Amino acid sequence: MRPPARAAARRETCTVMVGGVAIGSSHPIVVQSMTNTDTEDVAATSAQVAELARAGSELVRITVNTEKAAAAVGPIADRLAALGCDVPLIGDFHYNGHLLLEKYPECAERLAKYRINPGNVGFGQKRDRQFATIVELALRHDKPVRIGVNWGSLDSRLLSRLMDENAGREQPRAADEVTREALVLSALESARMAEDVGLPHERIILSCKVSSVQDLVSVYRQLGTACDYPLHLGLTEAGMGSKGIVSSTAALAVLLQEGIGDTIRVSLTPEPGQPRSDEVKVAQELLQSMGLRAFSPMVTACPGCGRTTSTFFQTLASEVQNFVRERMPEWRTRHDGVENLSLAVMGCVVNGPGESRHADIGISLPGTGEAPVAPVFIDGRKAATLRGEDITGQFLNIIEQYVQETYPAKGA
Repeated sequence: MRPPARAAARRETCTVMVGGVAIGSSHPIVVQSMTNTDTEDVAATSAQVAELARAGSELVRITVNTEKAAAAVGPIADRLAALGCDVPLIGDFHYNGHLLLEKYPECAERLAKYRINPGNVGFGQKRDRQFATIVELALRHDKPVRIGVNWGSLDSRLLSRLMDENAGREQPRAADEVTREALVLSALESARMAEDVGLPHERIILSCKVSSVQDLVSVYRQLGTACDYPLHLGLTEAGMGSKGIVSSTAALAVLLQEGIGDTIRVSLTPEPGQPRSDEVKVAQELLQSMGLRAFSPMVTACPGCGRTTSTFFQTLASEVQNFVRERMPEWRTRHDGVENLSLAVMGCVVNGPGESRHADIGISLPGTGEAPVAPVFIDGRKAATLRGEDITGQFLNIIEQYVQETYPAKGA
């Protein structure tokens, strides 16, 4: 059995508690998601929060943009409690957060964290006062705050000031470089302002979201060097389907490999008919592929080539993946460490036996012209040879037996 995945070295940060979830320092990197329902619709929002939590989202953010949305936070939390779902809820505030949190104290109390965008908290002379009001409310209700700067809503005062200073240089820098500096400064200056109001250092999380891979890497490298606040990573407006997945993975993987990042969100635009929870699965698979966390048994599968004209290995790989997903809810409650199980489904003799030996359990199916037998390897050793019409059923039984015999029962 392979040892559990171990986290890479992380930058030193303080620890922030969000509900019962510890963020930062040496704690596991946390997966976050966000609903896209109308928060005023208590039933729909509660159902989607529960769906995201079941998929593995450890924090869920909801939009709080109207009085009815603020009034709905308590009933949403009650419905989730009745469902046995205790995922921390984060309130996303823009423009009127100071008013909503003041007028609806149950909303302020039931949320586990407030997200403030410094560029949208207010304008002109009202900006600092309204920002301070939200921070004071966070203090009153003992809540942490994420100061989330966004490329698309950057503080215009700060950006104008930096652009003016840049224009006066003998050798002005490129506009995008100045904008990246403005993002970082907005986050850091807002954090200092929050601390001046009285918010403890260990109740602040920062983020600086952009939609370009290279810009995100550059901004977070600067931010990670400049402070010890925990950082929330995410490529904003990443896009739909493979484009969004590839862009988010390209950006976040670089930063995570460098030890930067304490929570992550993969901001996918859902394809028509696809569940919102797809973004959670991508985030989990990213962390697990990098060896930073383990959420579910990993299935390595042969891509196929001219030696594998049969599609049986594709069908078996799909059956194994579906079997693992169906069994994992029960396995997780009964067996410690089962998420670290590794499986391999290979399609011919070239790499099949070798890859199968590297997994906890692997099967090497016959390629074109090979003998119609399938050796199975367990913990690196050949343990069985399957043949006949029910290879799939036999292999799934081997997996189930391995889980029952190898991973200790919880509480034993």
